[in-house]
Amino acid sequence: MSATAPATQQHHVLSVLVENKAGVLSRVTNLFARRGYNIFSLAVAPTDDDRFSRITVVVDAESAPLEQIVKQLNKLINVLKISELDPQDSVERELMLVTVKATTETRSQLVELAGIFEARIVDVGHDELTISLDEEPARLDDLEDLLRPHGIVAVQRTGRVALPKLDRAPAHAPHR
Repeated sequence: MSATAPATQQHHVLSVLVENKAGVLSRVTNLFARRGYNIFSLAVAPTDDDRFSRITVVVDAESAPLEQIVKQLNKLINVLKISELDPQDSVERELMLVTVKATTETRSQLVELAGIFEARIVDVGHDELTISLDEEPARLDDLEDLLRPHGIVAVQRTGRVALPKLDRAPAHAPHR
């Protein structure tokens, strides 16, 4: 399971509101496994109401039609609501920690590159730096690509989280 989908593959981002009970995540992931649906990314955490959790799952659109995925998820008792999040109408973020080789000659370049991406250097060793960036998945891909020639020692990505963009229309028309 990779953290992000390759740019050439189509995927769906689903936000699944579930009851925050033991075994719910296991039932959801087992459903995907039994049906052969390919998961690119999976993130889960409690919501502001600890009775519920939100699962953000990025699914390969070619492994199953969206309608089929939603239909199967709706059959699970603890699933309360499923929303597809269009990347154009949602805010998506992912966290990446990446440790990269940092020689005396390249350390300043890496610090500058981190600055350009507004990433943070969170750990420093004699020959390595660990950089943290939380951003849109494509920006993480870009930073990772630029760090690769320096020698990536380890990389860990959280998987995507997403929420719908907020409505920017006024709640009611101003009085005249």
